[in-house]
Amino acid sequence: MGKILLGIILGFILAPFVVLAYLEFGQVPVAVADTPFPHERLITHVPLNARIEREKIGTPPIPVNEANLIAGAQIYRDDCAVCHGYHGLPSRFGRHMYPSAPPLWEKHHNGDVVGVSDDPPGETYWKASNGIRLTGMPAFKDALTDTQLWQVSLLLANANKPLPPAALGLLIGKAPAAAAPAAPASTAPAAAATKAKRPEQASKL
Repeated sequence: MGKILLGIILGFILAPFVVLAYLEFGQVPVAVADTPFPHERLITHVPLNARIEREKIGTPPIPVNEANLIAGAQIYRDDCAVCHGYHGLPSRFGRHMYPSAPPLWEKHHNGDVVGVSDDPPGETYWKASNGIRLTGMPAFKDALTDTQLWQVSLLLANANKPLPPAALGLLIGKAPAAAAPAAPASTAPAAAATKAKRPEQASKL
């Protein structure tokens, strides 16, 4: 019994040093391309979901109407599309983040869910407002007003429904038009020289 007790005590004493050594030797998977910890997603999602469930607001304080959906689309275009993609145009790097930024305008393989349209608006509001630690999701509560946060949350909750044309127009990602090729540098001088010669030629006729 004494040996077992001694082993437990030594384990408690040595455990912090083992953890510190593990951290100091650079073996922790901190790069996006690294293999995640076993059950890492479960470990991080359980407390996150519990926190959201405890703090989320049940009923949005603003209605789902055309004005709010259009305003939400403008906010989404300005602040969210770079990571979460446009309507019909996925983000160039969102899938390569860890955890990956969900494409919010792609339809799920099963059902008619688009992005996070199956999440309550209050859950999306919480995430947009508070951000999520150790991910690329920032906290927008100091960058956007409370109304703006609800507008974009309601937009995403209705991503699987028909949207006002003005809102959809803001959400469609279009590649910039290719610039017209520049004229050769010698074109302008040549044209000027041609014009200068014409009066002389006319006077000789």
